[in-house]
Amino acid sequence: MSVKRLIIGSISLIFIVLFFSGLFAPGGPLGVGATSPLRVLDFGTILGAFGRMGNLADPSYGSVAANFQGVGGSGARNGFMFALTLFPTIILAIGCVKVVEYLGGLEVAELLMRPLLKPLMGIPGTSGIPMIASLQSTDAGASLTKQMKDSKTLTKKETLIFTAFQFAAGAPIGNYFASGAALFPFLGPTAIGVPFGMILIFKVVAANLMRLYLMKFYKEEEGAA
Repeated sequence: MSVKRLIIGSISLIFIVLFFSGLFAPGGPLGVGATSPLRVLDFGTILGAFGRMGNLADPSYGSVAANFQGVGGSGARNGFMFALTLFPTIILAIGCVKVVEYLGGLEVAELLMRPLLKPLMGIPGTSGIPMIASLQSTDAGASLTKQMKDSKTLTKKETLIFTAFQFAAGAPIGNYFASGAALFPFLGPTAIGVPFGMILIFKVVAANLMRLYLMKFYKEEEGAA
């Protein structure tokens, strides 16, 4: 790896980690304001949201506003409309990572994070970017993990371990600092970061529980449990 590619890759890696981390989300951990220009460094802000519209077809809803999916949907039709809302997240996340990969960011991530992630959870260093993405968006984390699995960057065993990490308390940054903010006044003298740190610790515990199970019962070379 040339020095030039190392420098460019490191810069792109730092950017993508900040981008997916949620640190610059309005009202996030850094307290970025809703009008701050730093919002452009946040994945969720760039992703945006669908507009809202009233349900004019059914007067019984009155002035109640519906989101892009509408209100009162059910069955396969409603499921399909929900699936449409996932496409922007997946496409944007994969596109950003592809740019970072081209610039050498994934190679730098492997060099930096392998010494940490391999002994900690038994997954390669390239899992670092999908891991950061999964802390803010379950959809982005899942799509990037699938991409790594399809490209053989992750083995079957590593994929199972990594998904166990993501499944436990999915997207904790967004959920904790948004929905969980209602409980902050009840924490008393406990720092806000302590419960969040415990969430991250038990995500690692979940990954290692899966790792222990696979070590005992799973033979990857045979492709069967």
